Amino acid sequence: MEKLLTTIMSGLVQRGTLTIVTARGRECTCGDGTGEEVRVRFTDPAAERALVLNPELRLGELFMDGRIIVERGSIYDFLALVLQDTNGAQRSAAARMLGRLRFLTRRMVSRNNPWRARRNVAHHYDLDHRLYELFLDPDRQYSCAYFERPDCTLEEAQVAKKRLVTAKLLVEPDSRVLDIGCGWGGLGLYVKRIGGARQVLGITLSSEQLEVARERAEKAGVNDSVRFALQDYRELEGSFDRIVSVGMFEHVGPRFYPTYFGKCRQLLKQDGVMVLHTIGHMDGPWYPNPWLDKYIFPGGQLPALSEIVPAIEGAGLLVTDVECLRMHYAETLLHWRRRFMARRDEAMALYDERFCRMWEFYLSCCEAAFRFQNVAVFQVQCARSANAVPLTRGYIAERYEDLRIREAEARPAVQPASSDPVPLRKQRQ
Repeated sequence: MEKLLTTIMSGLVQRGTLTIVTARGRECTCGDGTGEEVRVRFTDPAAERALVLNPELRLGELFMDGRIIVERGSIYDFLALVLQDTNGAQRSAAARMLGRLRFLTRRMVSRNNPWRARRNVAHHYDLDHRLYELFLDPDRQYSCAYFERPDCTLEEAQVAKKRLVTAKLLVEPDSRVLDIGCGWGGLGLYVKRIGGARQVLGITLSSEQLEVARERAEKAGVNDSVRFALQDYRELEGSFDRIVSVGMFEHVGPRFYPTYFGKCRQLLKQDGVMVLHTIGHMDGPWYPNPWLDKYIFPGGQLPALSEIVPAIEGAGLLVTDVECLRMHYAETLLHWRRRFMARRDEAMALYDERFCRMWEFYLSCCEAAFRFQNVAVFQVQCARSANAVPLTRGYIAERYEDLRIREAEARPAVQPASSDPVPLRKQRQ
C-alpha cells in the first residue's frame, strides 16, 4: 500500500514540491522541484491505506485525527499541489468506482424534508455565534463576496455582493421582499435601508441566526418593516414583489428542486422578480463531497446549471439573467481562512483541537475546490413575466452605482440607524 500511495501521489503532483514521509519513515518527493516544499507525514500504515481507498472522506478525517501531519506548509498548500493539475483520470480504480456509486445514490442522500432540513441547518448554523465572529465581516455575510477590485477588503467585497444582488432584484419603494435563508439578517436590512423596500421578510431554520437577526432589526429601529421568522420555505404563504435567496439553495437537494421553484412561483407576484445566488458545479451534476456531507453540511448538494434551469422552467418561471462568479468564492475563503488561523486560539477556547483542525480543513478544501475544481457561484434571475425586467442589462450597472451612492448618503446616519430608507434615484430603463 505504501508503494501504491507514492505512485498515485507522484501521478497527481506535476508542479511544485511535495515530500511524503510514510509511516515506515521512507521519503518520496513528487513534482518538478519548484516552489516551497510541502511536507506531510503519515503516522501509521492504516492511514495510508485509508487515503488510497477513500481519499475524499478519509483525508479530512486523517487530518482531524492527527494521522496525517503537515510538517511543512499547510493543509491548504497540500490540497493545492494535489488538485491544481488533477483531471480525475489519476484517481485509483477504487476511488473512481466509489465516485460512480456516490453519484448514483446522491438523490437518496439529500432527503431534505422539513424535519431533516431543520436538523441539518442546526448542525452547522447553530454553532456558537462567537465562532463566526472570528472570521466573518462585521455584517456576518456567510456567502460569496464580490471582489469588484483585486485589492478589495473582505468588508468592501461583502457590501459589493449585497449591492449586486439588490441591483438585480430591482427593488422599488413599494416592494415587499422575501429573503429565503436570511442568515443573520444582513441582506434583508440592506434591502430595506439602502434598497428602499417597503417590507422585508427573512426566513431561516437556524434559531441562533434568527435571534441575532431580530436583535439587529430592533436595534436599527426597523423591526416593524423587517421581520425574521423560523420557517421552512415550503410552509410559507403570501405574495411578494421580490424574492431573493443567497447561499440557501445548496441545502435544498435535487429531489426538492421542483418543490422549491414551485413554491417560489406561487409566492411571486405576476410582475415579480427573483434572484437566486448559489454555489454550483460548472461542469455538470456531481455528488456531494462525503467529508463535507458528514462533518460540515449534512444533506447539502451543489447544483449544476443543467439542473437549476429545467427546475425553473418546470415551475413556470422564466430565466431572465444568468451570471457566473468565478474565483470570487476562492478569494472569500482565502480571507476567511487567514482570519480563522490568525484567531485559532480563540476557536480552541470555544471548542477543541480536533474541531479546529476540522474547521481549518473545511475552509482549506472549499477554497481549493473553487480554485481548481470547476466550482463557482451562479446568480440566476427569473420572473413570471418576460416584461418584468428592463430590455437590456444596463440597468444592473446603473442600479449598482446608484446603490453605492445611497450607501455613502446613508453612512452618517448609521449611528443610530434610521428606519427611513434612503430616497430612490430615478432609474433609466
